[in-house]
Amino acid sequence: MARMGFTQNDFGVFKIEGFSARMGAIYERIRPKLTRLGNELAPELSRKFHMEFFPHVARHARRTVNPPPETWAAFGPSPKGYKRYGYLALCISGAGLHARVVVKPEADDRPEMASKIAAHSSELQKSLRGTRIARYDGWEFAAMPQEGPADAGLFCALAESLNKKTGGIDLGFGWPVSEALRLDRAEVLDAFRELEPLYRMLRPAA
Repeated sequence: MARMGFTQNDFGVFKIEGFSARMGAIYERIRPKLTRLGNELAPELSRKFHMEFFPHVARHARRTVNPPPETWAAFGPSPKGYKRYGYLALCISGAGLHARVVVKPEADDRPEMASKIAAHSSELQKSLRGTRIARYDGWEFAAMPQEGPADAGLFCALAESLNKKTGGIDLGFGWPVSEALRLDRAEVLDAFRELEPLYRMLRPAA
């Protein structure tokens, strides 16, 4: 299967100083690649998960003084947007590439998601089979986040976070730049497949 198509210079974009210069490079170099990957990976995810996914590429606010430290293509259940739902995300930062499952604080039905995760904690542990996984909430972007076991404590913490007024979740797998340069799409799809059982807990009822 084809490589992801990112180069060393693409990862270097996130080290560019200044909002305008970094945003210009993101829109010139990164966004077209994420758009292409989003359009190509969404049908693959739909086929593998037997559910429909719609791709959305991040749009960063232009009225800020802080250059974005990462950007992403999101895969969610609606063609109209993704932030109101749990979604999968292919992210790129200066540290590497990341396959994650995300729920933003503004998402709908977070208490219901929390209840599902708590009720199915043992099943989620079995599905991940002790896989080590990284939490990205509070991540500082300079290096890959630390990984930990996908155990009962993790799923308890995720449920507790979703029950908070401004809580969310953001976790998954990452490849540092040296590995990301050689990464192929099959490996990314396999990572999303590992996240599938948790994503199903976040998916709105049909």
